[in-house]
Amino acid sequence: MVEITSQHFLNTSRGVETSRPISVNFNTAQAASSAENLTSEEELTPAQERQQRQYEQQVERQLQQLQSRDREVRAHEAAHVAAGGQHVAGGPSYTYQRGPNGRFYAVGGEVQIDTSPVAGNPQATLDKAEVIQRAALAPAQPSAQDRQVASNAARLASRARLDIAIQQREQQQARVEEKAGEDGAAGESSVAVDDASSTGAAYQTSSLAEPAKDVFDIVA
Repeated sequence: MVEITSQHFLNTSRGVETSRPISVNFNTAQAASSAENLTSEEELTPAQERQQRQYEQQVERQLQQLQSRDREVRAHEAAHVAAGGQHVAGGPSYTYQRGPNGRFYAVGGEVQIDTSPVAGNPQATLDKAEVIQRAALAPAQPSAQDRQVASNAARLASRARLDIAIQQREQQQARVEEKAGEDGAAGESSVAVDDASSTGAAYQTSSLAEPAKDVFDIVA
């Protein structure tokens, strides 16, 4: 009934999944004709009165069931939309059924939610997956399809968390390598300075050790 399309959309469908199926096979035309025949008589027999009451009660029960189902379906899909936010692809779509009074009532519905990951951004993907999970389980009584959507979103979130961990590890490793490079450059500079100081000291010591000799040789 519901599947992921090539555009990465997934339907959270109520469809006809309900624990209280509604029978709508009532032949309204036949019942209306029967009622008209009954009321065309000036006086009804007890059996006819009983039949008319049964007809009216059946119509009333059908209307109550359809009205209740309509409210349930609309509230269910509204919960998906409210929780799904920007990831909801359009508003709900409904399946309608005509009641014995000629009006149409929603007996099924679905909402499309974009479940594709955010390219190159695992944190945004994680945030999106968490929203999808909340949207799927937002109704008071999530359907089997709703729970499947939530399960798919949970897997998407797990993958995003793994990608985030890998990304953080790579960034940390890059910082360590950068720091090591800076320390290495500073170390080489320090060695060069020390070498220069040592050379200068040695030269200075030599000059001080034999200053006169050098001078004298030159004078002589």
